[in-house]
Amino acid sequence: MEDTLGALRSLMASHSPPLDALVVPSEDYHQSEYVSARDKRRQFVSGFTGSAGLALITTKEALLWTDGRYFLQATQELSDQWKLMRIGEDPAVDVWMADNLPKEAAIGVDPWCVSIDTAQRWERAFGKKQQKLVQTSKNLVDEVWKSRPAPEIRPVFVHPLEFAGRSTKDKLNDLREKLKQEKARGIIIAALDEVAWLYNIRGSDVSYCPVVHAFAIVTSNSAFFYVDRRKVSSEVNSYLNENGIEVQEYSAVSSDVALLASNELIPLSVLKGTETAIKKDVASETVIAGHEKEEVEGKNNLDRIWADPGTCCYALYSKLESDKVLLQQSPLALAKAIKNPVELEGLKKAHVRDGAAVVQYLVWLDNQMQEIYGASGYYFEGIGESRKKHSETMKLTEVTASDKLEGFRASKEYFRGLSFPTISSVGPNAAIIHYAPNSETCAEFDPDEIYLFDSGAQYLDGTTDITRTVHFGKPSEHEKACYTAVLKGHIALGNARFPNGTNGHALDILARVPLWKDGLDYRHGTGHGIGSYLNVHEGPHLISFRPQARNVPLQASMTVTDVDTAKFITMLEFLFSEPGYYEDGNFGIRLENVLIVKDADTRFNFGDKGYLSFEHITWAPYQRKLIDFSLLTPEEVDWLNGYHSKCRDILDPYLNESEKAWLKKATEPASV
Repeated sequence: MEDTLGALRSLMASHSPPLDALVVPSEDYHQSEYVSARDKRRQFVSGFTGSAGLALITTKEALLWTDGRYFLQATQELSDQWKLMRIGEDPAVDVWMADNLPKEAAIGVDPWCVSIDTAQRWERAFGKKQQKLVQTSKNLVDEVWKSRPAPEIRPVFVHPLEFAGRSTKDKLNDLREKLKQEKARGIIIAALDEVAWLYNIRGSDVSYCPVVHAFAIVTSNSAFFYVDRRKVSSEVNSYLNENGIEVQEYSAVSSDVALLASNELIPLSVLKGTETAIKKDVASETVIAGHEKEEVEGKNNLDRIWADPGTCCYALYSKLESDKVLLQQSPLALAKAIKNPVELEGLKKAHVRDGAAVVQYLVWLDNQMQEIYGASGYYFEGIGESRKKHSETMKLTEVTASDKLEGFRASKEYFRGLSFPTISSVGPNAAIIHYAPNSETCAEFDPDEIYLFDSGAQYLDGTTDITRTVHFGKPSEHEKACYTAVLKGHIALGNARFPNGTNGHALDILARVPLWKDGLDYRHGTGHGIGSYLNVHEGPHLISFRPQARNVPLQASMTVTDVDTAKFITMLEFLFSEPGYYEDGNFGIRLENVLIVKDADTRFNFGDKGYLSFEHITWAPYQRKLIDFSLLTPEEVDWLNGYHSKCRDILDPYLNESEKAWLKKATEPASV
């Protein structure tokens, strides 16, 4: 690591101008949350493997910013060459740079790896000391990363209409109507899941996310797909052409954005019925199919280019005229979030199959814990017959268990892989919010400790995400109280009814009140959107205390996860949206379901707004022996019994006789 830092500082010194600091973001050219192996530059330079963070290298220091999900993990992974900067506790990176770097300092960054919004925020912060953001022509990390993985050529495939629910032509028509409304003549689409959703294509360029490394440009009469052509078969190319989409090389997006800015990115033909488009130099008054350039471009004098400041990189923005750019969230973000009926039905079916896999896993795990470790098991609180393993030749680890869970999912229809790395964590490891076990260092199961698993899968008809926490021995009263507080918040949010126009910021408190009662809290959001065979974390809506949760009201047919993470104020925070409570060095608890926003049938309709509620589509039991029923209200017990009854009815057709018997016992009605 020290050699890497030294090599980077040497490049910084020889750069023109010399750089006082180098920013290494986590993101790729598309501002993705999850990136491919060859784009993990921040991980390479710092050694920190979390999905979120930013590295800053100065002439004398190396600092890494990350959020509360990763504080504990970062302290374990960073060498003494690095200083951890805790987001929310330490100064933000732009504030730190403005205050600590010298006057007129040059701060370098690869403009492809930073968003418009972020770059502009930094530039504003730098203004007070005349510091400047320098766009490097090459990524300096790539210059020193000798073992950087080579690009992989993985095929693009069409996502069938039977799963997508809406055709690409319909989506393009809707998008062009949005362009017209905003008086924009074109839009640059950089987010990988938006490109995939718009064109109804999928791929496997990023682990766990069925997306393709690609950009798109759409105008009032043309559409472009920028991708490594080697990934596009003749069949896929024909499909794209039939939908009026021209395939271009991935690298051509840069020059085509410049052509778009100068109004020279035009269709090949305006003949009736022809939708294919290519770029063409029309510096001269070239006539195409008998039409002059201005006729081809249309007569509405639209002059703005739409670019999402959160997902479009600064490199492409720099090719546009700033006064002619519409900096506004992509219209595809919300369109993608509001699932059509086919997508909703697919998500529901995917979660049923996924719930069956989770139950099969719990049955298997229960048997293993009793057979190998003599545990009392899933139902009983008593001490097992032995605190030692029955056989020294057999053991169960976090990795072997998670592999088994993946196997159960893989047996289900339409399975295409996991939706994120499974968090399979025993005891103290469960307090590491984004814990990623590996076979060399992972923990062995212990019947005296809590086990937390947070996992999901990609199916052709939907994406899943579920968290459950279990104990196969005798949980302490403290563990039961914490679990119950998390469950109460989970139930409160899931049962909410609220008027149209309510945002996730207003709902966030519902999950926290039961925790606040005991002086517990968490410093991260409570819910996130989920894709339809796309990213497991999907915006633009979310349920969170953070200000951005005010930006988008929840709407019918959105999907969200109901999660909450409890912990003492002094503890680390949790990830985006999964329920939990964490004690460092001791245990972690988390619960998570996926919910659909739907219209609510209320007695009254104050203000004629219409009201909304949530529908659970995740099916797996909550462990009764971890619940302190004296802390639940009669209404909460009724909800739990009703949910468990649905679990039995919905999952029964997917289970064998022994699994059905296990689930029946796990979901027996409870009373206060």
